Amino acid sequence: MTSFAAVCATASPQGSRRISVQGSADEELIALVRRRDREAFGTLLNRYLDGMHRYVLRMTGSSADAEEITQEAFLRVWQKAHTYKPTHGKVSTWLYRIAHNLCVDDFRKPRPNPDSEAVEAAVDVTENFDAAVHRDEQMATLHAALASLPENQRSALMLCQVQGFSNREAATVLGVGVRALESLLARARRNVRAAFDDVATSGQTKGSSNEHR
Repeated sequence: MTSFAAVCATASPQGSRRISVQGSADEELIALVRRRDREAFGTLLNRYLDGMHRYVLRMTGSSADAEEITQEAFLRVWQKAHTYKPTHGKVSTWLYRIAHNLCVDDFRKPRPNPDSEAVEAAVDVTENFDAAVHRDEQMATLHAALASLPENQRSALMLCQVQGFSNREAATVLGVGVRALESLLARARRNVRAAFDDVATSGQTKGSSNEHR
């Protein structure tokens, strides 16, 4: 496999060429990358690397997996730029679809619990968590709820509520219709909140039991 570091080492644009390339639209950059323009690739990398890594980290829950998948995603961008077609959506949507497919492959492997950074980042996905349970219980429940979601529900939730994609863009990433995406979001929110309701109810039951002892 081509070394990610080797591709990036010569990909940083410099001088007047950098100014020209950095002002290019994503579609222009991909057209240049298709012709093996490393400067254009470096600009695209700088433009999307951080956001892509955050998304993959929240999806996988593992810093090591996020690093590996993000690198693999951009290697595929370099190797498969010729497969991008403007009629299929924006470049950013195409990029995240590559990352999403790699995450789906990763979901099928045995995996450890998400690291604390990933779980912390996901706390903002739903509302009113603070009133449901104490912080420690909340974090454990959130991890369990997110981990238990089907892959497509989890992806829909992260794309729309964490990454800021529109429903239409997220639907393109997942390869589904907008109505199907909205249904995935509704079910994901319902499942996560139900997990917190269960914990809250359990806590109230325990409290009531302790009062009668």
